[in-house]
Amino acid sequence: MLAEFLLQFKNDISFFNLFEYLTFKTAISAITALIMSFIIGPLTIRKLQQYQIGEEIRSNGPESHLAKRGTPTMGGVIIILSTLLPTLLFSDLSNIMVLIIALSTLWMGVIGFIDDYLKIIIKAKDGMIARYKMIGQILLGVIISYAIINSNDFNGFNTKTTIPFFKNFEFDFGIFYPLLVIVVITATSNAVNLTDGLDGLAIGLLAICFTVFTAISYISGRVDFSDYLNILYLPKASELSIFASAAVGACLGFLWFNSSPAEIFMGDTGSLSLGAALGTMSILLKKELLLFIIGGVFVMETLSVIIQVSFFRYTKYKYGEGKRFFKMAPIHHHFELSGMKENKIVTRFWIVGILFALLSLATFKIR
Repeated sequence: MLAEFLLQFKNDISFFNLFEYLTFKTAISAITALIMSFIIGPLTIRKLQQYQIGEEIRSNGPESHLAKRGTPTMGGVIIILSTLLPTLLFSDLSNIMVLIIALSTLWMGVIGFIDDYLKIIIKAKDGMIARYKMIGQILLGVIISYAIINSNDFNGFNTKTTIPFFKNFEFDFGIFYPLLVIVVITATSNAVNLTDGLDGLAIGLLAICFTVFTAISYISGRVDFSDYLNILYLPKASELSIFASAAVGACLGFLWFNSSPAEIFMGDTGSLSLGAALGTMSILLKKELLLFIIGGVFVMETLSVIIQVSFFRYTKYKYGEGKRFFKMAPIHHHFELSGMKENKIVTRFWIVGILFALLSLATFKIR
């Protein structure tokens, strides 16, 4: 929007010629998002403190977390605004991929905001009823899959996904494609929500994941790069690099305030919206299966919860008394209760996240 306006004056002011280049718009969107976070962050924290909108800490969690009670939450608003505004300013708003990713972020942001509002303001213990949250995720999946299947911009690869480690190998889900979209969006939004349990953990991992998607979206929209790497060419995908880089800037800006000891938490407003955005990026770029590697730590956290619940139910059925596989799930709490310091857990999980990110990029040559 802003980029197109400024390009009208490129003959008078040569600097505005830079807005013709996607690489420049990608970089400036990240910088803009970062600066916005630095400006909006302190204002939001003060307002949340003023209205006493603070985190409620569950009594059955680690005792060390009790000191965090009252820390301002719902900070996801900062991330959403800092991501979407640069996207609106610098991207092509006629691009269906940009519209879909913006819708996904806002949709789940609203659901997360309602959930936070019910828990913190209304004091409803469990927030939004789980089935209503699930309905919201399913509806979003249906809308996105409908848009992709019926859009000419996705002709030739509407219901397909690419398979990591295999050259020019795509799998067509056919009529089951909407189910894939629903599963990806639901799984990623919930996985990020589960991971958001330590200061800076989830937001740092999200910054890593969106950095990978910035690169993937850029090369997927370039004929030369996609041909060289033998990946699916997606004509309009490059514009997604603007959104992804803005998300990176917003995540890093939020990390400034969310690093230990956290001044603010993102809440479900942030975790559900960014999780859905991450899943939607993988869907639009036809990298749904690669997401398992890119977001490997989120997968690990989710699996730890599944293992914990399954093991508890199995032992209760077999022995009459449920037992835990981990000291606490998600797994970051297991390490915390094992005596590892919070900062060390977060740093090590970030390192593992970077390793997964590098592995995901390596799959483009390991074929």
